[in-house]
Amino acid sequence: MASVSVSHMILFIASMLVAASVAGVFTDTVGQLSNAIDDQGLQVSQDVRTDVEIISDSGSSNVYDDTTDNVTLHVKNTGSETLPADPGAVNVFVNGQFETDVTVSLYGEGPSWRPGSVLKLVIDRSDDPLAVNEDHRVKVVVNGDEEVFEFRT
Repeated sequence: MASVSVSHMILFIASMLVAASVAGVFTDTVGQLSNAIDDQGLQVSQDVRTDVEIISDSGSSNVYDDTTDNVTLHVKNTGSETLPADPGAVNVFVNGQFETDVTVSLYGEGPSWRPGSVLKLVIDRSDDPLAVNEDHRVKVVVNGDEEVFEFRT
């Protein structure tokens, strides 16, 4: 009878060790999943609150300067999210080509692009000037919000 209770005790201890290991793995996995969901929720919330509008006049001669080959656009933050006013926060495509030579300046005060304020984008196209008397498209992407601006040079 003593050998039966020792074997039961060994099985009991072994099952407790296995159960504790499984519980530890599940707890860690659930914690990682919870953190991932929180991070994703924050990103979705920022994306939903981000809204920008290109307010430049497509018929204006100020959009494309053929002496400097610069495209100049004014983009208004119409969402509720304050955005960084730096070129890294804004992706710009001209006629489907990703632009890397983009400068930004903020109208108004402060370093942040607040709701209601306007950002000036200057896209340097001196390496690849736009063809004259043709239609062109500029796509501006900020936090997943995409705006397309069409103009003729």
